[in-house]
Amino acid sequence: MSSVETFLSLLGDIPVQTVPALVKRKSRDFYWYSPVLKRQLDSCFGDCIVMPRNEEDLLHIARVARETKTPLTPRGGGTGNYGQAVPMEGGAVVEMTELNKLLWVKDGVARVQAGMNMLDLDRALHERGWEVRMYPSTKRTATIGGFIAGGSGGIGSVRWGGLSSPGNILGLRFVTLGENPEALELRGSDARGILHTYGTTGLITELEIGVEPAVDWQDMAISFGTFEEAAVFARDIALQAGIQKKLVSVVDGDLPPFFASVREHVPDGASLVILMIAPAGIETVKALAEAANGHLCYEANTREAEDTSGATPLYELTWNHTTLQVLKKDRGYTYLQCGYPHVGTLEKVAEIRALFPDDLMMHLEFFPMGGHVSCAALPVIHFTDEERLNYIIAEHEKRGVNIANPHVVTIEEGGMHRVASPALAAIKKRYDPMLLLNPGKMLSVKTLKAEG
Repeated sequence: MSSVETFLSLLGDIPVQTVPALVKRKSRDFYWYSPVLKRQLDSCFGDCIVMPRNEEDLLHIARVARETKTPLTPRGGGTGNYGQAVPMEGGAVVEMTELNKLLWVKDGVARVQAGMNMLDLDRALHERGWEVRMYPSTKRTATIGGFIAGGSGGIGSVRWGGLSSPGNILGLRFVTLGENPEALELRGSDARGILHTYGTTGLITELEIGVEPAVDWQDMAISFGTFEEAAVFARDIALQAGIQKKLVSVVDGDLPPFFASVREHVPDGASLVILMIAPAGIETVKALAEAANGHLCYEANTREAEDTSGATPLYELTWNHTTLQVLKKDRGYTYLQCGYPHVGTLEKVAEIRALFPDDLMMHLEFFPMGGHVSCAALPVIHFTDEERLNYIIAEHEKRGVNIANPHVVTIEEGGMHRVASPALAAIKKRYDPMLLLNPGKMLSVKTLKAEG
């Protein structure tokens, strides 16, 4: 009997799935955004799927995994772009979507199970007068645990910063694979070793997150004759403290033709500012747009678009969905994740655009950084080969633009610093000494392996 067969035999009545086609499908996320990761991960699959119904199931899975030395790769909605949910060493995919309840909400704080779909969570909160502060462009399919374990920011970041900004994630509960697997609770900064670690340091079961009063958000798309005009206007909106907003994005004139839901409304060659604005700010935004030579070419109610079959809320044209809209029509593209300095931001954006006029379609997302307003860029890149892609990355970094590389599989290499972390290795050693949690995704594990 193989180790996986032994693992399955010891699970009791915990639901499992071993049909090869389903296991293959559940071993996938959106890593194929990167042609580099596609080559590396296309042959990686789990051996089975386990579906815990509660924390007790997950603890039992952890004990059996240790006993049989079976790798565990957690999975939420499978909407990540970096191979976070792809099992690199086989074993069991842990399907978390049965842990899907909003446990409570009060005083701007919500307690939620990690497998809850983010749209379902937002709807449940809305019924109680609240909403999530921040969500990915994959809101309709992502889970809150997957977002916290694999994401960094999204719609709402223009107001609340990144997921790691103090006050956004207040605490979490997770299952360890220590000598005696247990469920632990961490609060505040102590939870940092579990956030954005792809499930390599623990299996998140519950989260406490900051939430905000519900707003009837309005989608607005404003066109400009030049990218420069669009970027200046977007930055101005991001800076306006009196305008309540959830999203401030900019795409250059090459991108709207890929946006089926709005392209007929956008003048040919026009760059686009995409906004989510509270009702009280609509009149002000329209006046500011007119003064800046912008044209309001599309508006809709965000929730109505979100809830209507076949409709597209504008946030599904932003963040990582911008790249997806292009890839739907042409798989010859990929993307980067760039952090621009808050000083001389738009001048630096212009410099990069001028450097790569044929490689790059620019896309900006505005958010606060270190007390200032800056932007992340998620430019869509025409992919020729890996050498050219690495050259584009190097030229960004040479000019002071930080790259969180989405073409590598480890946590550290995909970050801004790309170095092994003794602190992260220590957390891994404490909570997963057998190195069974999502193996292959942590560069710092090499430190532990070197120690023997």
